[in-house]
Amino acid sequence: MGICISIASSEIHELPENVHGNGHENVQENAILVEESFVSNEAKRLASVYSNQGSKGLNQDAAVLCQGYGMEDRAFCGVFDGHGKNGHIVSKIVRNRLPSLVLSQKNTITKIKSDKKFKNRDGEEPSNEFYKWQEACVSAFKVMDKEVKLQENLDCSSSGTTAVVVIKQGEDLVIANLGDSRAVLGTVSDEGELKAVQLTTDLKPNLPSEAERIRKCNGRVLALKEEPHIQRVWLPNENSPGLAMSRAFGDFVLKNHGIIAIPDISYRRLTSNDQFILLACDGVMDVLSNNQVASIVWKAESEKEAARAVVEAANAAWKKKFPSSKMDDCTAVCLFLQKRQRHRVLSFET
Repeated sequence: MGICISIASSEIHELPENVHGNGHENVQENAILVEESFVSNEAKRLASVYSNQGSKGLNQDAAVLCQGYGMEDRAFCGVFDGHGKNGHIVSKIVRNRLPSLVLSQKNTITKIKSDKKFKNRDGEEPSNEFYKWQEACVSAFKVMDKEVKLQENLDCSSSGTTAVVVIKQGEDLVIANLGDSRAVLGTVSDEGELKAVQLTTDLKPNLPSEAERIRKCNGRVLALKEEPHIQRVWLPNENSPGLAMSRAFGDFVLKNHGIIAIPDISYRRLTSNDQFILLACDGVMDVLSNNQVASIVWKAESEKEAARAVVEAANAAWKKKFPSSKMDDCTAVCLFLQKRQRHRVLSFET
């Protein structure tokens, strides 16, 4: 069973290992929506988180959406897709710790150390606040990886988790990506056409720049004969572990061979046409396109049901496209930036 829960909180802190919703049944701890006490009731209705276990075993995904992330106009969204024997533990450790760790790092930064000019893919230049968040994210991700390694009685040599994080601060988005989960922005054109904008790059070994880094560290990048479309990372002289992503928390057996815990960070300035942010693991994005997930979110019964609608559509797509394969865990986080105006949307932009 999946879970979509809402939890009231007076401050952002480390999330507890076991969280219980307010009146919801079948509560699991994979997907958590944390709401500050000062967040309006209207804003609380504009977010949803949902996770569904696949058919491979334990649900290794974890997700969180913190509304009122230190300040009223901030939000922290995160999806964490675990892998390996202890991936389900690592994803929850990161989910519980990373939001407070990033905020703590941000609050301790008093000046910008880098004098580099940064522009996003559209040429937008961010405010000075972006540089502080950028530094905070890089630092927090590094500390997070060290904390995972120092966990007692937890072998993370070949276990880990991806992380895709979006921090909304007013009209600015800071996007931090580690691995192959994805962030998508749903926006509406002036003509009323819905458009899906991919905010992250799937960080896999098939990317030339990622493969080059791995090979420079003596890691091997190659695909198995039975799955030639999936590039994996292997140790120099062993046919293991075969990691299908190029960045992750954990996976310490490969940390000297090109697998890093440094996120790819980008920036985007929101406009009045931007409608929602969707984060999803590869279990969703392997079977649904960006346009499909955006359409599902937009047509959902309500904003609070949007994440669940995406996951259920992904489950159905798995059964149709790969009937003989084990279905992957599917998780989604959806944050609406404003109340939906679906009557404006005519079709997808082509």
